[in-house]
Amino acid sequence: MSDPLQIKCPHCLRTNRVPASRLGEQPNCGACKKPLLNGDVATLTDAAVTGFATQSDLPVLVDFWASWCGPCKTMAPEFQQAARQWAGKVAFAKLNTEEAPQASSRYGIRSIPTLILFRGGQEVARQSGAMPASQLSAWLSQHLGR
Repeated sequence: MSDPLQIKCPHCLRTNRVPASRLGEQPNCGACKKPLLNGDVATLTDAAVTGFATQSDLPVLVDFWASWCGPCKTMAPEFQQAARQWAGKVAFAKLNTEEAPQASSRYGIRSIPTLILFRGGQEVARQSGAMPASQLSAWLSQHLGR
């Protein structure tokens, strides 16, 4: 039996322990019963962003955005497409900077959209500006060595 991984649910944000050998079996959240690894994007708050980024054994990519931002709106479907492509390998989340000013300040967000990639709870890469799913995927591959 393999060591369990801690995976945050993109729906209820609860932490789930999933054996690495069962990741391919499309596990569901123990709390809300929704799929854990189907490419859904979590919606984060000021309070949830740090826990989501630090309590997951998967790398976590957070999109800092705002509803009034044109490039953010353009990138939203590309971000969702990339989330589906990386399902089970990277956890994707969005944080609305208007609704989460403390997190935006804590992470030094100066422009949007800004993507921050966390691994083991630590920031490993940051990118500002909208990009298509293919470019986002290449960026992730570069920083995750895949």
